[in-house]
Amino acid sequence: MLKAIAEPTRLRLLVLLSRHDLTVTDLMSILGQSQPRISRHLKLLTECGILSRYQEGAWAYFRLSDQPSAMGFTDAVLSRLDRADPVLRRDAERLEGVRRQRSANAASYFAKNAGSWDRIRSLHAPDTVVEAALLSELGDRPIRALLDIGTGTGRMLELLAPRCGRAVGIDASREMLAIARAKLDAADISNAVVRQGDAFHLPVERGGFDLVLIHQVLHYLDDPAAAIAEAAAALAPGGRLAVIDFAPHALEFLRVEHAHLRLGFGDEALAGHLRDAGLDVTAIRSLRPEGRRADQLTVTIWLAKDGRRLLASAAEPMSAISA
Repeated sequence: MLKAIAEPTRLRLLVLLSRHDLTVTDLMSILGQSQPRISRHLKLLTECGILSRYQEGAWAYFRLSDQPSAMGFTDAVLSRLDRADPVLRRDAERLEGVRRQRSANAASYFAKNAGSWDRIRSLHAPDTVVEAALLSELGDRPIRALLDIGTGTGRMLELLAPRCGRAVGIDASREMLAIARAKLDAADISNAVVRQGDAFHLPVERGGFDLVLIHQVLHYLDDPAAAIAEAAAALAPGGRLAVIDFAPHALEFLRVEHAHLRLGFGDEALAGHLRDAGLDVTAIRSLRPEGRRADQLTVTIWLAKDGRRLLASAAEPMSAISA
C-alpha cells in the first residue's frame, strides 16, 4: 500500500476519493491526465486494496475501500497530509467544479419531475412528520451500518448517515443516484455511498447491516415478499428492518400514471411477509394526513427485527399506533 501511494498522482487520487465517489472521467477532468494513465493508477490502487470499484451501467465508480485494514491505513496517511499544499488545493477546487456540475444535472432532472412527486406528497402526511415518526420508532440505538433499498434522492441517507458508522443506498435508477450523490455532496456526508442495484439481488454483503430501510419502494415491485426476504438476508443478527409504505387505497391514477404495481399494503399482509422472512414484527405505526379526504393516503411504518441474537433489553412489545 505504501508503495502504491508513493507515486504523486496516486496520492492525489487517494485524497480525492476520500471525499467522493468519482469516475475515470471525473478524475481526468480534475487531474488533467489521460484516460489510460488514470485507469492504470486506479487499477494499481484497487489491486492493493486501497480502492474499491463498482459498476453502474456503463460507468465505473471508485471510492476508498471499506475494509478495516485499508481504512486504518488511509486514515493514517490522510491525517498527515498538508491540505494547504498548492497541488491538493487546486485538485480540491476542480473537484468542487465536478460537484457543481453534478448538482446542476440533478436539479435539471428533479425540476422535470418535481410536479408529479409534489402531487403525491400532497396526499399524505408531510415528509417531516413521517421522518420524525421513523426516528421515534428507531430510538437512540446506535447504527453501525445502514442499508437503504430504493434510496431514490438519498433522503434517508441524509437523515440517518450522521448516526451511522457507514451507510449504503441502492437504487435501480441512474438518474436518482445522480440526485442522491449531489445531495450527499452538498451535505458533505462522506460516510454514505450509493450504488446501482436490484432490490431482488442486492449488491451488498449478506448479514452486514444492523438497519435496513425499504422506504416507499414496495409498491413499485411485483414481488414484495421476495424483496423483503432479500432485505432480511442483509441483516446482521439482531438487526432491524423498517418498511415505510402506503396503507391500502383506491387511487388508481398512481398505478396508471406513476407505475405503482400495488395500491398499498394491509398491516397483516405486510407483517406476514416480514414473519415469513424470519423477522419478528415489533411495531406498526400509521400516519394519516389531516382532512381525511377520500383521495388521501395513509403512510404506515412497519418495524421488525432479526431474532437470531437476544438483545440485552427486554423484548419489545408489539404496538399499533394511529396518528
